[in-house]
Amino acid sequence: MIVVTGATGQLGRLVIHNLLKVVPPQNIIAAVRTPAHAADLAALGVQIREADYDRPGTLAEAFKGAEKVLLISSSEVGKRAPQHKAAIDAAKKAGVKLLAYTSLLHADRSPLALAKEHQETEAYLKASGLPLVLLRNGWYTENYTHSIAPALEFGVFLGSAGEGRIASAARADFAEAAAAVLTKPHQAGKVYELSGDDSYTLAEFAAEISRQSGKTVAYQDLPEAGYQAALVKAGLPEGFAALLADSDTGASKGGLFDESRTLSGLIGRPTTPFAKLVAKALEG
Repeated sequence: MIVVTGATGQLGRLVIHNLLKVVPPQNIIAAVRTPAHAADLAALGVQIREADYDRPGTLAEAFKGAEKVLLISSSEVGKRAPQHKAAIDAAKKAGVKLLAYTSLLHADRSPLALAKEHQETEAYLKASGLPLVLLRNGWYTENYTHSIAPALEFGVFLGSAGEGRIASAARADFAEAAAAVLTKPHQAGKVYELSGDDSYTLAEFAAEISRQSGKTVAYQDLPEAGYQAALVKAGLPEGFAALLADSDTGASKGGLFDESRTLSGLIGRPTTPFAKLVAKALEG
């Protein structure tokens, strides 16, 4: 029995669809905050159980009978550590034989502010005594393709990553890797640093947009505070804008680069080239 938390999120849904290729649907539990949002998964035969990180009792019920749990990191930055601890406690109480956690690329030494809560979670998980496997995910290429439309509108792609190289991959690649780990034997104790096979600077990313669209898009590198202010002006909440700007600055320090090709080795194929996702975004 395999539990996937955050199963109605973008990553969680993809993981479940990958699991369904090799695991009977009745052996998959979609643990979700709002079961009504998981009707599509229920229609596939997947078990739906309520699981709210902020209500530990629901986690205990959701994990009953589970052999493996994929703990997808919470989307609520700032609340992640206590939420993850509640899930880990519930998994331990349920006697789970393997807990896989989606952490951050090189979380133990990452310059990104995002790393702090991942470090706390990893430490708590190790102290719990649960058999664990860490999926240290790099950046989703989709984090940047979302900015293609405004870049085309204004002719400029903004960022603060400098010349930092970003080895991103498609969200689907990371989902496939998670499903692989959940269905392979002897995973306890492993740490996977997961990133894309190819890498780029944001100037190269902007150049790819120009090449494919036929419209000139220049990369404008801003100081972190300037990029944050631009994101707020574009309508992003202050906290989220600060997070994105900090992540770009972290990328300038090498925080989003890795060339181990661990991800492609795990999924048995090359990761999705960023140019392919640029093309997909341009198609609308």
